[in-house]
Amino acid sequence: MDWQSRIVTDPDVLLGKPTIKGSRIAVELVLDRLADGWSIETLLEAYPRLSKEDVQAALAYSAERVREERYLAIGTSAA
Repeated sequence: MDWQSRIVTDPDVLLGKPTIKGSRIAVELVLDRLADGWSIETLLEAYPRLSKEDVQAALAYSAERVREERYLAIGTSAA
């Protein structure tokens, strides 16, 4: 999924949070609703400006961000 054409950041919109292009719908909102158990169909009904491709772009964007994170182990844990 080419999320770059659908997800944008603008410091003047929602303090620069990633949003769906042409809207004030944050990627965070899309993910929160899906995490709350909303179906994609319910999400699209509640936010008519969204398309299925926008939701897929939000997921692809988030997956890429997580994939790019770097972790640093600090000490060890006793399991």
